[in-house]
Amino acid sequence: MHAAGLAAPAGTPRLPSKRRVPVSQPGMADPHQFFDDTSSAPNRGYGAQPSPGGLGSPSPSSSPEAAFLADPMSNMAMAYGSSLAAHGKELVDKNIDRFIPVTKLKYYFAVDTVYVGKKLGLLVFPYLHQDWEVQYQQDTPVAPRFDINAPDLYIPAMAFITYILVAGLALGTQDRFSPDLLGLQASSALAWLTLEVVAILLSLYLVTVNTDLTTIDLVAFLGYKYVGMIGGVLMGLLFGKIGYYLVLGWCCVSIFVFMIRTLRLKILAQAAAEGVPVRGARNQLRMYLTMAVAAAQPLLMYWLTFHLVR
Repeated sequence: MHAAGLAAPAGTPRLPSKRRVPVSQPGMADPHQFFDDTSSAPNRGYGAQPSPGGLGSPSPSSSPEAAFLADPMSNMAMAYGSSLAAHGKELVDKNIDRFIPVTKLKYYFAVDTVYVGKKLGLLVFPYLHQDWEVQYQQDTPVAPRFDINAPDLYIPAMAFITYILVAGLALGTQDRFSPDLLGLQASSALAWLTLEVVAILLSLYLVTVNTDLTTIDLVAFLGYKYVGMIGGVLMGLLFGKIGYYLVLGWCCVSIFVFMIRTLRLKILAQAAAEGVPVRGARNQLRMYLTMAVAAAQPLLMYWLTFHLVR
């Protein structure tokens, strides 16, 4: 019989059995710990930074953008593209300035509050004004804010917009307002203005007038009539037809005098500088042209406003 299979003799006390706990080796986790402690590991856990060449983050040198920028041919292509874009922008600016003189338009909008107030007073009361000559500085006309006789586009543009708004107000008070009717009013005013400019330019060409009167000058002078039209329609809304005819009649006479004294210096003065006789046939035609342009303003003022007052 083996000694291991013999039972302990009776009466011998039993020693408590001891549980053997394995000794933890360095680098091994505690057997009683459910999870491994990764806080002390430099390259483990959520806070660890991935290696530059690891799978989590590709190295900067391997990105396609960096490879493209590092290529000398790509740098040359980018430089050529930038120069081509700059050349294209310069070409577009030149073409725009050829068809739309932006530099000249800036001159016609160089106004201030004092100029606008004086110009409006001149349009309504031109009878006491004596000096109608446009001032020049080194063969260049001074800006409108320094010369009340210089033409501008600010007052005609604002007057045209205000005229459309006042026309809409007049149509609304008569229960006749509609977007189509207001658009027709605006397009009619623009059509008549365009027709005026074309007719005057054609007449100047046929009469062979050498003048410094430009197309923008014509638009400015012809656009001043909207100021009187606004006054007439507003007075018609407030005081009826009597107020409309009184104010519009005054403004019609004022714009007629204004146009005569302004265009006379632009058309007839050039003829005098050329030595054309005052009683000559060509000078007579220029005088008739000036009178016709001035007389057309009151007619158009009435034609574009009479249906707005009932």
